[in-house]
Amino acid sequence: MNTLTTPSAGGRRRPHASDDPRPAGETLTASSPADYTLPVVVAGQRSLARAWLLLALAALVGSGLFSVLLVLARTPGINAWLPAGDFFRVALVVHVDLSVLVWFVAIAGLLWTLAARPAASAAGAALHRLPLLLCGAGALGMALAAFVGGGPAVMANYIPMLDSTAFRGAVAVFGLGALLLVTLSLARALPIGPAVDGAGALRFGLHAGAVAAAVALLAFAWSLAVVPTELPAKAYYEILFWGGGHALQFTWTLLMLVAWLALAQACGGRIPLSPRIVLLLFVVALVGVFGTPLAYLMHDVSSVEHRDMHTWGMRFGGGLAIVPLALAVLLAMASRRRGPALTETQRPLRAALLASMLLFVAGGVIGLAIQGNNVKIPAHYHGCIVGVTLALMGVVYHLLPPLGYRAPAGRAAVLQPWLYGGGQLLHIVGLVWSGGYGVQRKVAGSEQVLRSTGEVAGMGLMGLGGLLAIGGGLLFVVVVARAMRRSLK
Repeated sequence: MNTLTTPSAGGRRRPHASDDPRPAGETLTASSPADYTLPVVVAGQRSLARAWLLLALAALVGSGLFSVLLVLARTPGINAWLPAGDFFRVALVVHVDLSVLVWFVAIAGLLWTLAARPAASAAGAALHRLPLLLCGAGALGMALAAFVGGGPAVMANYIPMLDSTAFRGAVAVFGLGALLLVTLSLARALPIGPAVDGAGALRFGLHAGAVAAAVALLAFAWSLAVVPTELPAKAYYEILFWGGGHALQFTWTLLMLVAWLALAQACGGRIPLSPRIVLLLFVVALVGVFGTPLAYLMHDVSSVEHRDMHTWGMRFGGGLAIVPLALAVLLAMASRRRGPALTETQRPLRAALLASMLLFVAGGVIGLAIQGNNVKIPAHYHGCIVGVTLALMGVVYHLLPPLGYRAPAGRAAVLQPWLYGGGQLLHIVGLVWSGGYGVQRKVAGSEQVLRSTGEVAGMGLMGLGGLLAIGGGLLFVVVVARAMRRSLK
């Protein structure tokens, strides 16, 4: 039976009984459709996996601090003490890049580390640690550039930028680290095996995410080579990141689907799909990303056709596998209600799973209602992105014991996903409400021109939800840090 394990003192794997959610006495073979477990943690990987987790937590802490600066930058009197002429947008750029780009890549680094063969030598181990060092240095450079780099904020989609040498250099260093991470992850990927079991299907899903990330990096490089540098900064960065940014969404979606299956399994759910069907659905979720290079070959990068081809490819190609896998997970969780009560360590996992699915579905439904360039657009992608984030938060909770830490438990661990997810749900409902009145995106303060009571109420609900979500994000860091502190060796 495949279970998550941690290494013993002698380097051998020692199973944890608490990792197996099934009732005592029940036996499943390795090929059972329900045996969807994440890769085991072996001695040669644990240190590096822990380091990626620390980078992910640091990104959330930094993002939280910049979210506080967002509030201060709009507070009369206090904003005069902050650097730059429009520090609100400067703080927003760094907040988004840390909470989305750095956090996602760091968690991907953690998962891809577990799904790769351990380094066979000291030189190999040093090479595997290099992507972490580059990504960490790039993330730190982004944060510092907000205070020392200068340059206007450019609110480009996917990767907002500060148009300064310091920030561009930091993003380049981070991108180099991500490129090396993806290359090593694919080069040292663990084989799936001829007899596909649940664990093998999840490994394939992780490898598919790395393939999608490789396509995204190719798109970024292609755009960098062909986008005219004489364009205005807003147009330049928007075109530069459009193709690769869309391709990256395939990576995050695949990681989320892997997380949903693993969390349902960890809660004792029986996924009513065979591993081969799940593997096929992962292929379906991946195949749409290969439309990315076609968009570059068929249309000029600055054309409307190029832009629309990426949009439609992500909307349809990336969503085909989500519905059947989501239904399978919901059926598994529904059948789980007839079994024994959840343990204290399973309850946070269930909360993260259900909150993730709620937010992701809400974001998808909102996407169908988008018309025009208003705040319904950020409502859509906030819902989907937070759905992915909650799934990855649940995976972190799940992996803490195999990484050598204590499992999160208690009311704070159960409350955290609902506080974060509930806050974000209010946030996006407020945006949809305001979008119905035509409130424009990427503006703040007096620029929003809120004329009616409905517009003010909608944006007020958005702000309240945002504050609750910030609290939920910081509570996640507290819960994880507490679990790590109690078991840190």
